[in-house]
Amino acid sequence: MSDTRKVQRTLSGTFFVCIPKSWAEQQGLQRGSVVSVSETSDGKLLIDPKYDVEPSPRTVTLRVGPYLSRGIVGKYLLGFDIIRVEAKKRISFEMRDIIKTTVSRLIGLEIVEEDYSSIILQCLLDPSGIPPEKILRRGYAIVAGMHRDVVNALVGGDMRLAKSVIARDEEVNRLYFLLVRILRTIIQNPSLSEKLGVRPIECLDYRLAASLVEAIGDECVRLALKTINSKSAKLGEDLKKLFVEFHIVCFGAHENALKAFFTHNIELAESVRNRRGDIEKTLADIEGGTGGESLDVVPQILAVASILMQIYEHGVDIADLVMPKKT
Repeated sequence: MSDTRKVQRTLSGTFFVCIPKSWAEQQGLQRGSVVSVSETSDGKLLIDPKYDVEPSPRTVTLRVGPYLSRGIVGKYLLGFDIIRVEAKKRISFEMRDIIKTTVSRLIGLEIVEEDYSSIILQCLLDPSGIPPEKILRRGYAIVAGMHRDVVNALVGGDMRLAKSVIARDEEVNRLYFLLVRILRTIIQNPSLSEKLGVRPIECLDYRLAASLVEAIGDECVRLALKTINSKSAKLGEDLKKLFVEFHIVCFGAHENALKAFFTHNIELAESVRNRRGDIEKTLADIEGGTGGESLDVVPQILAVASILMQIYEHGVDIADLVMPKKT
């Protein structure tokens, strides 16, 4: 609904604007009703007719079917508080396992009721207590550790460390889903946006940044799998040094990109893109250093270099999201 109203003024100097009659009736307002008026950081006024009413939980019902897991994840991301899963007769043991596995991937979602034909899931998290920046920082901390460890696993031939990198990716995905849920809730709730200090327009940047951080985690998993599958291949000392150099530049790129994103530091963001020359030189050195390697090892070396290059590109994409701080 969009409407324009003329600002009026009483003899005593008070400014006032009449609210639309249709909206007032829809909200159940009448003479003497009390509403909350609050100012946003960008100068807008929010009128809340139900400021003192506890919001009712958003509920949705899903039927058991082949895409139930996707449906649960989708409703979770859309911010539903209660998800009822129902079957015409009974829910099979196989389907219950699918539901429980799906729930384990979603932070805050729990099974609160269960019988032979229905399962009730409820999200027990309060979005007002979880700032998006905190979730993104936590997700990045895990991904940064994955990046360090997977290169150490590659250079040192440590299969156990490579497997631990793969295991950590599930937590990164859980945090990503949680962040998407919080961001969608903020967009739908202006008062929550003010409380958490995140404008709706900023939610898009947070979503993109989180997606890129999650993508870096996925690249680390790919690199870990390459390390495990090529465990019999031994890298020469010169190649090991080149890969360590490559890793240092790539790691510094996404680390500085995230710092710039949180601090709105344009100069730091530009420094990420300016490392491309160093990246391309090291990549060329790696390609040139494969001459003494056996033919069956060369494709693995080039694949690893390509993955690290992609990690750098994700860092550049994060840096491109950095905008000057609003004054």
